[in-house]
Amino acid sequence: MYRILGLDVGDKTIGIAVSDLLHLTAQGITTIRRTNEKADLEELNKLIVEYNPKIIVVGLPKNMNGSIGFQGEKTQDFAEKVRKKFDIEIVFEDERLTTMAAEKMLISGDVSRKNRKKVIDKVAATYILQTYLDRKGRLNI
Repeated sequence: MYRILGLDVGDKTIGIAVSDLLHLTAQGITTIRRTNEKADLEELNKLIVEYNPKIIVVGLPKNMNGSIGFQGEKTQDFAEKVRKKFDIEIVFEDERLTTMAAEKMLISGDVSRKNRKKVIDKVAATYILQTYLDRKGRLNI
């Protein structure tokens, strides 16, 4: 049995979520405040050691027409560095609208704007990973 990590990679933060061992649910675990690539990868390494995932699902920001823009290319570049450094499978999951969905969920939960900023990336990572897990379960992959 193994876990799957989910990442919401942004310029300032990386939201992190992890699956349960049965790959049914995603749970947000932390947000990495980005400083530089080396430090970002060191923080990610701590989580990889702790959770021992075999797959990392990375949210891929796409334009609404499905094309990949500048932010998507930056995300792909970072994911490729993660794949090479940790020799781990990377799966991209379309993340269009996940931040908006996370924001709506937090607003409906009456979370203050200040507190939403602290957890939005972790919640978005949870949405990304849960979308992957749901699709994986339906397709039995």
